[in-house]
Amino acid sequence: MKPFAYHQPDRLPDAAKLLTSIEDSKLVAGGMTLIPTLKQGLASPPALVDLSKLGDLKGISDDGATITIGAMTPHAAVAASQLVQAKIPGLAALASMIGDPAVRIRGTIGGSVANNDPAADYPAGVLGLGATVVTSTREIAADGFFRGLFETALEPSEIITAIRFPVPLKAGYAKFKAPASRYALVGVFVAKSADGVRVAVTGAGSGVFRVPPMEEALSRNFDPSAIAAIRIDTDGLTSDIHAEADYRAHLVTVMAKRAVDAALS
Repeated sequence: MKPFAYHQPDRLPDAAKLLTSIEDSKLVAGGMTLIPTLKQGLASPPALVDLSKLGDLKGISDDGATITIGAMTPHAAVAASQLVQAKIPGLAALASMIGDPAVRIRGTIGGSVANNDPAADYPAGVLGLGATVVTSTREIAADGFFRGLFETALEPSEIITAIRFPVPLKAGYAKFKAPASRYALVGVFVAKSADGVRVAVTGAGSGVFRVPPMEEALSRNFDPSAIAAIRIDTDGLTSDIHAEADYRAHLVTVMAKRAVDAALS
């Protein structure tokens, strides 16, 4: 690991200023991805900007129609939140499936969403629920936020401050996890609202994506049987040492059916 400067601001404007004034500096939230990357020599930023002192970026609030989760809120807090469990139980279930207890205690929702790992769980929940990513400068709809492998709409000086989730009528998440990492080989989040159904898939490709044929079928009949015959095209799906593209395509349908079951139960 190469030497780097370390900053721990206690105000959001100071953190944003450090990002712009020190070229190629990196934010640290929970550090679950960045720290191992530094140790392996895969990244060598000149400075780290630690957000852990920004207490106003933590917490979960409810305005009736939406649940807002601060960017520095740990996965464990989302999973244990009685508010999230009551209003969006599928999101609480998703948070409970992330990594192991140590990861859930340290890792944060904002860090996960900003990193946009193609096998991470939260992107499926954010896209599946049609959430809004709130940053230090603007608000970004989920459909325009995720842009592929580790890429998002965030500008270099932007910091995620919160994620705002519309409360759905029903929602569920299911994933087939890699045994060692607990990342999703395939994870599917399904949400039903007054506007229709959204189906978001993580782990299967270079980034999270929606499945319009499943959304249309579930909008007509919100039942696992409605999507049982839908097959996913393997074009653009990942083939690696864990699973071939055709197996991942099969898992998308299986996990989507389980997610609908979870939403109904």
